[in-house]
Amino acid sequence: MAAVYTAPKDKQTTSMRGIVPQRSEAIYLGMSKTEYSRLENRAVIAVTGEDAAEFLQGLVSNDILAVGPNRALYAALLTPQGKFLFDFFVAEIGDQLHLDCEAARADDFIKRLTMFKLRAKVTMAMTEFTVAAAFGADVHTAFGLGTEPGASGLFDGGVAYTDPRLAAMGVRVVLAPGSVIELPAAEPGAYDTLRLSLGLPDGSRDMDIDKSTLLECGFEELHGVDFDKGCYMGQELTARTKYRGLVKRRLFPVKIDGPLPEPGAAIDFNGADAGTIKSGAGDQAIALLRLQVVEDARAAGGALTSGATKITPIRPAWMQATPPES
Repeated sequence: MAAVYTAPKDKQTTSMRGIVPQRSEAIYLGMSKTEYSRLENRAVIAVTGEDAAEFLQGLVSNDILAVGPNRALYAALLTPQGKFLFDFFVAEIGDQLHLDCEAARADDFIKRLTMFKLRAKVTMAMTEFTVAAAFGADVHTAFGLGTEPGASGLFDGGVAYTDPRLAAMGVRVVLAPGSVIELPAAEPGAYDTLRLSLGLPDGSRDMDIDKSTLLECGFEELHGVDFDKGCYMGQELTARTKYRGLVKRRLFPVKIDGPLPEPGAAIDFNGADAGTIKSGAGDQAIALLRLQVVEDARAAGGALTSGATKITPIRPAWMQATPPES
């Protein structure tokens, strides 16, 4: 029997004006065979030393002290002004914390963390671990994991964990050199196709460095921010955005009807700036959309477009409604 994750009721029943609701994540867990993809665009950084956890705790958006042998999490490093810099996954292997991050930006990530080291007894270094993702029917059972986001366990010298953002995204695996996953290899692009269908952002492909905020990128619903953990860099803007309801734009999965626009292509409605296309493949993409313009298009019975392409936003089952300000 396929593992099933069902979003909390408050995230299922709310509607968002002008945006098509998406089917439940439970469908994605049982709709395909179990297989895996190597994520060649990811790298793993080890954070070691007696101050490692406390060092990260004061910097990043999630509660690092909750990470342990049975729990991994998703988090971000922000600017002091609360804008996106890096997102990453955190898991424990032995007594060391390991950060699964964008490979192309890993060196910059280490440099940024090192800026805040001061006298802390902590070291950041690249490792030889690699990253894979497994998905499909019974994937959590195949790894002996529960369907709670972040549920983790050791795997052949590395670690496997249910994706901390969304159980429907399957299992992430940090692989030690020489480790093998005894599952069929997925077709190229299968991981990205699933990610796009669920509306999950992929680091700096979808989030603008030094511009995006966590809540417009879904970090609250995707378990990437802890509002009770205490101070961290960029906390003030993140908290103010939440409690004052200041979100005016959001990342959405969108259906593409026509040629796939290039990343960065403008989206408009009757000449009004509606947003920007981010990553995409086939007839799916991620787009950053202005909520008020989406509502205006719905009220007028019109469509968002990018050039000659029609853009239809879809509200994922995990996304809480964020109505535009009046």
